[in-house]
Amino acid sequence: MENESMRKVGRQMSLCMGVTLSFFLSLVGMLSSGHFALPGWLISFVVSTIVSLIIGFFVPMKKVTGAACRKCRISEGTLKARFFESFLSDLIYTPVITFLMVEMAYVQARSHGTQMPFLISYGKSLVICMVVGYVLIFFFMPLFFYMIMKKNKKKS
Repeated sequence: MENESMRKVGRQMSLCMGVTLSFFLSLVGMLSSGHFALPGWLISFVVSTIVSLIIGFFVPMKKVTGAACRKCRISEGTLKARFFESFLSDLIYTPVITFLMVEMAYVQARSHGTQMPFLISYGKSLVICMVVGYVLIFFFMPLFFYMIMKKNKKKS
C-alpha cells in the first residue's frame, strides 16, 4: 500500500481504537467506582474519546510499535509481536485515559464535599484499566485492522 493509504488506515485505526478504549474504560471506571451514573459516564466517555483521538493522531502507533519490535528483535506479524504491540499501546493510552477519568471523579467528589483519596483511586483504577485495556487492544486491534484493510481495498 502506498504511503497516503497507510496514513488513512492509521487514522481509521486510531479512531476505532480510541472510541473502543474510551467506551469500555470509562464504563469499567464508572462500574468499579461503585457510583455509576449515565450522565457521568457519558461525560467521561466523550472526554476520554477526545483524548484518545488526540493521542492516536499524534502518536504513530504502527511506527512506534514496529520500531520497538525491531529493537527487541521481535518479528512483526508473530503472536509474540502482537502481545508486545498490545502492551505498548496499552502503556501509551490507558494511563492517560485513566488519569483523566479519576481526575474528573475526584473533582466531582470534592465539589459535593466528599473526600476521595486521589492516588489510591488512581492506582486501583490504573491496575484494572491496564488489564482491561490490554485485553481490548489485543483482540480489537487485529479485528479493526482486518475490517479497515478490507474496506479500503474495496475502494481502491
